[in-house]
Amino acid sequence: MTNILITGCSSGIGLSTAILLKEQGFRVFATARTEEDVLKLKNLGFTSYLLDVTKHDTIHKTLEEILQVTKGTLDVVFNNAGFGQPGAVEDLKTQVLKDQFETNVFGLHELTQAVIPIMRKQGHGKIIQHSSVLGLISLKYRGAYNASKYAIEGLTDTLRLELDGSNIFVSLLNTGPIKSHFRQNALAMFKKNIDENNSFHKDAYDKQLGE
Repeated sequence: MTNILITGCSSGIGLSTAILLKEQGFRVFATARTEEDVLKLKNLGFTSYLLDVTKHDTIHKTLEEILQVTKGTLDVVFNNAGFGQPGAVEDLKTQVLKDQFETNVFGLHELTQAVIPIMRKQGHGKIIQHSSVLGLISLKYRGAYNASKYAIEGLTDTLRLELDGSNIFVSLLNTGPIKSHFRQNALAMFKKNIDENNSFHKDAYDKQLGE
């Protein structure tokens, strides 16, 4: 049986992919970053674990638990977890930019590093990194997200070259706009982290937000 670990399964692409693969007969380990979402996934019939890619302990604890179930093998990892932080570059506090990278880049990197030795030992594997069309082109007011996805592109392209001949295959998924909670969550991050009223870009923000 093919064992697949997917991060960010609370909604959107992660959840839809998990459902599809489960229906096709794969053993899917669907992870999410809150206990509430893990319970929802379990109620849908998934083997689900808590995995917050910004927290070292949950990455490695969950991976260990999955390997106990699979007797040490893991065929596919889909690094799907991520979010978007809107806002003009000049309005981004450095910590906000760091937070964007913690989830979209550093967490992805840590899980990828952790699974490569497993795949080397078993002699095969597939790593799928969820990037974006905004890892290929840039849009205004998406600087943090653009930068994080460009970073994924560079890391993944390099990793693919380094794993050549190992029978571990690395893929990038460059998605565009998709109906999900992504925009809703991004708007919440904008409201939380961007001082809209004191920004030079206030009029542009209002126009985009329809205010």
